Amino acid sequence: MHFSSRSFLSMAAALVVSTSTSNAFVQKSSNAKANFGVPKSYSSSSLNMVADDAKVILVTGSSRGLGRAIATHIGAEGHKIIINYVSDGSKESAEEAVAEIKASGGDAVAIQADSSKPDTVKELFAKSVEAFGTVDVLINNAGITRDGLVMRMKPDAWQSVIDTNLSGPFYCTQAYFKLAAKKRTGRIINISSVVGQIGNPGQANYAAAKGGVIAMTMSNAKEFAARNVVVNCVCPGFIETEMLEKLDEKYLDQVTSGIPLKRLGKPSEIAGMCRFLALDPAVEYITGHTFNVDGGIAMGC
Repeated sequence: MHFSSRSFLSMAAALVVSTSTSNAFVQKSSNAKANFGVPKSYSSSSLNMVADDAKVILVTGSSRGLGRAIATHIGAEGHKIIINYVSDGSKESAEEAVAEIKASGGDAVAIQADSSKPDTVKELFAKSVEAFGTVDVLINNAGITRDGLVMRMKPDAWQSVIDTNLSGPFYCTQAYFKLAAKKRTGRIINISSVVGQIGNPGQANYAAAKGGVIAMTMSNAKEFAARNVVVNCVCPGFIETEMLEKLDEKYLDQVTSGIPLKRLGKPSEIAGMCRFLALDPAVEYITGHTFNVDGGIAMGC
């Protein structure tokens, strides 16, 4: 992936492709009150002693990078994670993520699917249900960048980013809601970007897609509220990942100086916010909102 020094926000975009809690939201029915707390019922049906009432969480684009950090962070608390990856080249890293989650006390499976294609999204959810019986939480994380100035941007560069970063979350949301609507409970977390809030030269496609994700979050929150499905959004800023190792130290110093907190963010901080939105009981009454984890880059948005 190519990064330029036009603006520190281009790196923030490339990197986005809290409160700690062990509580998890519990499905509701007309005959039972919601029960929050540490899972008490365990099954030995798998290699791991994972609680029967552990949540099943699908994280798209989670074989590496920020998605993997989110998946492994939540999985370590004993939940069941679906690691989604697109290409054959990511299969090994996806399987490594599965092994890491299992070693930490959770359970996981890796499923290959391109979230930008409706047919493969249907297969992704069918295989997820086959593996774990349902999907309780959807985290739309998969994303790509294909930077370029507007006057030089090819149609394919525009369309591919829109397809993966905006259409992908839409297709996954459609498939997920069919499950959640029947259960009358669920949570969706959309990973956007500060670039979707304040724009960035050379990333019209990325900004449009991520801005669309924020708008879609609000629309879906209103539409799904009647079925008790909450929808929220996370906007990461400049986050420490392997990608940063490719940048010049002086450039990183320049970037950091523009962040009010004067440091880069950590993947665990994004993961912590996602964990809160996915599992904390308080989120039963939070929907349609965007949460920035950016050190103050997009303050006021």
